Amino acid sequence: MIKQKTGAAASRTRSAALALTLVLSATIGFALPAAAADKVRIAMVVKSLGNGFFDAAHEGAKEAAKQLGDVDIIYTGPTTPTAEGQIEIVNSLISQKVDAIVISANDANALVPITKKAMQRGIKVLSFDSGIAKGGRLMQLNPSNAELIGVKQIQMASDAIGGAGEVAILSATAQATNQNIWIGEMKKALAKPEFSKIKLIATVYGDDQSDKSYREAIGLLRSNPNLKAIIAPTTVGINAAGKAVVDEKLVGKVYVTGLGLPSEMAGHVKSGAVKSFAIWNPIDLGYAATYAAYQFVKGKAQGKDGESISVGRMGSIKLDAAGEAALAPPFTYDASNVDKFAKIF
Repeated sequence: MIKQKTGAAASRTRSAALALTLVLSATIGFALPAAAADKVRIAMVVKSLGNGFFDAAHEGAKEAAKQLGDVDIIYTGPTTPTAEGQIEIVNSLISQKVDAIVISANDANALVPITKKAMQRGIKVLSFDSGIAKGGRLMQLNPSNAELIGVKQIQMASDAIGGAGEVAILSATAQATNQNIWIGEMKKALAKPEFSKIKLIATVYGDDQSDKSYREAIGLLRSNPNLKAIIAPTTVGINAAGKAVVDEKLVGKVYVTGLGLPSEMAGHVKSGAVKSFAIWNPIDLGYAATYAAYQFVKGKAQGKDGESISVGRMGSIKLDAAGEAALAPPFTYDASNVDKFAKIF
């Protein structure tokens, strides 16, 4: 009797062990594919939250993620456009062990130490729109060619004011990499014979904050009675300047131009404060930057001089010796097309 009980117990034990083995085998079998399917986490760090340009870039990032299929986007940025705020965010992303960081820098040099740290931890760091100095990133994706952007803005201002008169620049922050490069190109353009009758009288900074940009624009208008145009190479600044011209009842006397979003600028075009402005498609920019980051994570891009990197529906981009690439030339918007594009971004 005792032997029969022992045998039954042993049989039950062997059955339980077999069942456990089957359960574990099934679990492991399902766990391995799940682990292999872990998504690539790409963080998009923008200059500041609540900026329409970067909201549109985020839409492009989400489009790329959906197309690639195995990407999660973390969209973040400081509440005000400071390098300190971005440094704090990047440090947090390092702790989260994201796979890639795509960032539009508030300061080209201040971010280098923290982004170097990120790269040392295996995180792929790319800058877009406003670049990080070469040592702090694998590549920089410029929205367009800097010279074309500079000349375009001067040409639009010249067309608006009849080729002669005083102009001023309302920029973002004094440290913004892209703004400073474009301003430098604008000054080069003003040295050309065709723009010799245009005089740059001031450059002010609104820090990409609507209220401060508005105050700076009001200051320009009230301090310079002969001012003919305000050029704002920032979507926040051009919107604020357009409002300032209307509020000061200077429509038809002072014109605003620069880089803006059609959805924000349509009203200013209709008011007459703006004859034309330009921008590239921020959706395309966010899409291409995200797609490029994915290529780096997957080992399909290294950031070498002359390297071509696939960016999905945008084709491919080619890196220069500085690790930079340009996406597309700026496009002009005016009364003939602004409403059409305002429905898009």
